[in-house]
Amino acid sequence: MSQFAHDKIKPFSEEGAKTEQVSQMFDKIAGRYDFMNRFLSVGIDIIWRKKAIALFKKDKPQLMLDVATGTADMALRAAKVLAPEKIIGIDISPKMLEIGREKIAAQNLGTKIELLSGDSETINFADGTFDAVMVAFGVRNFERLEKGLSEILRVMKPGAQLVVLEFSKPRLPVVRQLYNLYMGRIAPQLAKWLAQNKKAYQYLNESAQAFPDRQQFVTILDKVGYHHTSYKPLSLGICCIYVGRKEQE
Repeated sequence: MSQFAHDKIKPFSEEGAKTEQVSQMFDKIAGRYDFMNRFLSVGIDIIWRKKAIALFKKDKPQLMLDVATGTADMALRAAKVLAPEKIIGIDISPKMLEIGREKIAAQNLGTKIELLSGDSETINFADGTFDAVMVAFGVRNFERLEKGLSEILRVMKPGAQLVVLEFSKPRLPVVRQLYNLYMGRIAPQLAKWLAQNKKAYQYLNESAQAFPDRQQFVTILDKVGYHHTSYKPLSLGICCIYVGRKEQE
């Protein structure tokens, strides 16, 4: 399988596996991860998540998988909007999962959402298990992008839909310059001032910059075996929603 530039970008050093470093990084920032998301995005990420979840409405999925669930933001919103029977969330960061479970308990959704330790490249479920899969701001953290996408496809039922939210590089020159300034300098510095891990936010920017976005990512989805693939830019191209389906048998 192909290797991409963002696969090689790691949070702390060139040595060691990316998956382990990403897990350690999110453990370090887990305590204020939700706050920093809202603060640094000025709340726009909530709108993006709502738009992504809305794409599942027509399918009425009953068993969903949330890959790189983090603190379960997507799972919690999907549970309320879509009312599936069950959502399984997997993540490689124990601390993020711990916070996610606290949020689930606080909203009395423990019977609807289950969080498990899990990696996108080795999903511990049988072929054709899930009606729908979502990944919000997680695919650029995959150690091997194609392997992770292939594993997701494996556990999807025929006809099931994958929806991915991920940062992208704005195309309009002025917007791109402002975005690069904010993500490259201002956001990491704000993180430092707020007693967060500056290097973690530098990594998040570097991995987003190197990520094969827009048509490049759609081409990768096609190569892996997804059908009916497409993408839609959001907020002047700062973020994109990608969709793809598993072929009907």
